[in-house]
Amino acid sequence: MTDVVVLSDDHGNPIGTAEKATVHTANTPLHLAFSCYVQNPDGQLLITRRALSKRTWPGVWTNSACGHLAPGETAAEAVIRWVPHELGIPAIDAPECILPDFRYRAVDSSGIVEWEICPVFRAQIPTATINPTPDEVDSYHWVEPGDLFAAIDATPFAFSPWMVEQLGHQKLRDALVS
Repeated sequence: MTDVVVLSDDHGNPIGTAEKATVHTANTPLHLAFSCYVQNPDGQLLITRRALSKRTWPGVWTNSACGHLAPGETAAEAVIRWVPHELGIPAIDAPECILPDFRYRAVDSSGIVEWEICPVFRAQIPTATINPTPDEVDSYHWVEPGDLFAAIDATPFAFSPWMVEQLGHQKLRDALVS
């Protein structure tokens, strides 16, 4: 879908691109990304277990989908382009940006760094049926928001660091239960 990531200055301004296959290292540059939480008609949240072939945090439980912006693309456009591909769902429209200024830096156990300006979105889909791309998602589960919040609070080490940090924002928790 896109084989480059958009590099960013500290203010979120694009300053170039780098090949996606080479950007995640021990010295990962700041780049543009997004996170998305998908909800089904019953209000349940989709959590996914990252594919075991992922370079960073393989096999870790995380939010529904994450991705990178393509050159010239907004975060909302990236969500609309990438989430259906990753999750094997019909097109989504009008994802809601809950945390527009979210950013994080985290280092996984192998020393690989994730460093992203990463707006956080919520998207609703009309069904709980998905067919995820195996290179992206190992497995998935639909959960009640309150159950996920309790699990994150009790065992943050069991989840991706960005999801733990995102769900530390009351604004996101409130949006996911409304």
